[in-house]
Amino acid sequence: MEQQDLNKRLLLALALSFLVFVGYSYLFTPKPVPASAEANGTAVTQSTPVAPKAASKSAETANTPAKSANEMHTPQHKVLFDVVSNTFKMTFDELGRIEQYELLEKKYQDAEGHNLKILGANVAKPLEIRFADTALNAEAFKTPYTATLSGTADAKSGPVTVTLTQKLSKVTVTKKVTIQPNGAYTLDLQLSNDEPYFITPGHRPLADNSMYMLVRGALVKTADGVITVIEDGDAKGNETFKNAKIASAFDRYVATMFYDFKKGMDVSVLKVGEGDPLLFVKGSQSLHLGGYVGPKEYHTLAAINPELTDAIEFGWFTFLSYPFFKVLLWLHTHIGNWGWAIILFTLLVKLVLFPLSYKGMMSMQKLKDLAPKMKELREKYKDDPAKLNMKMMEMYKKHGANPMGGCLPMLLQIPVFFALYRVLLNADELQGAVWIPGWIDNLATADPYYILPVLMGLSMWFQQKITPNNFTDPMQEKIFQWFPVIMALMFIIMPFPSGLVLYWVVNNIFTIGQQYIINRAYEKHKAKAVEMAHKKGKES
Repeated sequence: MEQQDLNKRLLLALALSFLVFVGYSYLFTPKPVPASAEANGTAVTQSTPVAPKAASKSAETANTPAKSANEMHTPQHKVLFDVVSNTFKMTFDELGRIEQYELLEKKYQDAEGHNLKILGANVAKPLEIRFADTALNAEAFKTPYTATLSGTADAKSGPVTVTLTQKLSKVTVTKKVTIQPNGAYTLDLQLSNDEPYFITPGHRPLADNSMYMLVRGALVKTADGVITVIEDGDAKGNETFKNAKIASAFDRYVATMFYDFKKGMDVSVLKVGEGDPLLFVKGSQSLHLGGYVGPKEYHTLAAINPELTDAIEFGWFTFLSYPFFKVLLWLHTHIGNWGWAIILFTLLVKLVLFPLSYKGMMSMQKLKDLAPKMKELREKYKDDPAKLNMKMMEMYKKHGANPMGGCLPMLLQIPVFFALYRVLLNADELQGAVWIPGWIDNLATADPYYILPVLMGLSMWFQQKITPNNFTDPMQEKIFQWFPVIMALMFIIMPFPSGLVLYWVVNNIFTIGQQYIINRAYEKHKAKAVEMAHKKGKES
């Protein structure tokens, strides 16, 4: 294949990859199941709790909790008390667990004004204990705790401390929980006798039922700084981690987690449902853990402990998405508006990539001018492909044209787009973020008036008009010409975040300006070359 044809086909393939990526994430992502059926895909039918099966001796030795015959082991239990702050309502049930966590901020409310409750029904809850002893475990799921609090406790101005006690036949369990106004808490757990057990931060919370291809599941950070993510559907049930610093079960915007940055935790993964991970920490007679339930909001996590920000996960592109996210946070700190922060970020990206983009675009201009000569060579050496390729390479070298250079700007945009796509799709900070009041009141949702998708299509079309191309295949050229229309329609039909579309529109506008600059520079370059050739001709 000739280098020039390879260049054109690669450009087309890269353009279509945008379409495939965003289309697949919407059309082929399975619909989320209701929270009450998440644990094993069926509805609860029993009227009495099903206690988790005890860990066998081998499982105990391997620090692995055994799986229950039915992971949806308990229907809703009686509420003991609530803790309320300015941002959340935390409800404890009679099994000494955080039964529900309700987000009170307006940005999390649904269209009807209902607050978001993030813990699913009939799944493992934060602070749930499972004993290794079968009989003791069954007893524990039938014996209610008592609490030093009742009704509603106010955590708006300071921490709230409660002691929960469960008296079993063989052991007394005492949980002292101190809850902070930001959703963080500390757990001091004591057993009267040393009985083997595991404790969980709970099943993954559910705060989003969109059709996007999101990262959901469990995250574990070990003492050596290695972060392991086990997505829903990928759990094997035999994963173990020694001396882990963070054990987090997370959804798109929220998480429930344990952390211990001093001693570390021995974490095991239980496979539930269709391969979803459920985290457990091996307990001790005297156990101290930090915990958190709530949004994965950077400044909130950083205020608890800067290392907790590692629990913010963006999937495959985290290595690039996370630095982008930090830059956006810094820009927002100085600007105070996420929309303008995205625009300024886009400008910074264009400036950083400009030297490489300049070379690539100049190469495209040269290839366009060389097209007639290339056509002559193809006619002259149509029966000798090897010589044709050699002559073409000689011409490219003589005129300083790189046949692959035209792909460079597009190649650079692909990882940037995918990484920023993940940031704008998963960053909790963009929820309820206003760019222009009355128009874009939430950068995490679609443009209600479809202005941005239309501008995106128009700017892509205009960008194509002023960008040199050398398509020889009419079908390829037609597909490329229709691409702006296809993309605009897709972003109108699918509710992609307006923050993402804003980035694309602004990127197109800056690219148009960049192309004008390069077009003018190339015209000056050609004029100078002609002048030099004319001058040389006179001298000779």
